Amino acid sequence: MAGGGTQQSLRKYLGALKDTTTVSLAKVNSDYKELDIAIVKATNHSERPSREKYIREIFLSISAARPRADVAYCIHALARRLSKTRNWAVALKTLIVIHRALREVDPTFREELINYGRSRSHMLNMAYFKDDSSSGAWDYSAWVRTYASYLEERLECFRVLKYDVESDPPRTRDLDTVGVLDHLPPLQQLLFRLLACQPQGASSYNVIIQHALSMVALESVKIYTAISDGTINLVDKFFEMQRNDAVRALDIYKRATNQSERLSEFYEVCKTIHVARGEKFLKIEQPPASFMQTMEEYVRDAPAMKDKGNTGYRIQQRARGGSQANFTAPGFRTRSGTRAGARTRTRASKRGSTCC
Repeated sequence: MAGGGTQQSLRKYLGALKDTTTVSLAKVNSDYKELDIAIVKATNHSERPSREKYIREIFLSISAARPRADVAYCIHALARRLSKTRNWAVALKTLIVIHRALREVDPTFREELINYGRSRSHMLNMAYFKDDSSSGAWDYSAWVRTYASYLEERLECFRVLKYDVESDPPRTRDLDTVGVLDHLPPLQQLLFRLLACQPQGASSYNVIIQHALSMVALESVKIYTAISDGTINLVDKFFEMQRNDAVRALDIYKRATNQSERLSEFYEVCKTIHVARGEKFLKIEQPPASFMQTMEEYVRDAPAMKDKGNTGYRIQQRARGGSQANFTAPGFRTRSGTRAGARTRTRASKRGSTCC
């Protein structure tokens, strides 16, 4: 036990020595001396959160008022920091700087980050990162990898959809059939990466991880709201779709249902470890199984329909003594608390239709 404590103390000493040496070299050799020093101090080996002073200095260097060469250099310096370190604290604090910059700095930083990824292997690909210096470091490394994957997917989602979870309002509610079928899968993939950030073991109680997790948890609300709005839109259109679209829509709906269950679990974990205290997480209600059965039945019957085929499906339903109006629409909720089923039934009544 004493040997382990000595090893940890030595490791912390060597980490601090590395930081001091790097700062000294930056003072002598760097054309971006102040920025390099701020990056080292904001992402040092100390197992405590970064000082806000140094993060603000970095953000000042990548603001819209600064030359693009400065922004490109900052991204290169952060990428170099990530690629060279084998220390979980350095890696995690570097990722937090990037995440906060995406949330707080001018959007041109995001564009430069995407461009950097196009010209090189992406700096956020940390699938093989590990710090095996202790059992705790092993758990922290696993969380660093999932967090990096989430940030990478966040950028990819913007590249594909031109949608940023922090700054852009969701637009899935008003998309046409093709639009909503194209938009929801990337958003669901982003939520998939987010859900993987649920901490395990020692990582659940690490203060730096909890800081990063609080940002992830807050973004989950906006991501899920966009997915929920899109799912409601999808259900409104579902019983008018041709078979190919209906098959895709059903797969999306099933994944949305599964992810809503996992997100509820994610929020419970966040509450247990007191992450994002004071924030109200979404209350998620699960849709009844009967509604999914109705959708599956529609898909099975779809090949016999002409064009949109909705009329044929209604006739079959009535012949069996049933109606689509008997089925409750999904229980997804938006951030405002509006229930999807209520909205769907309202839209149906406005169209003078008995379908959802």
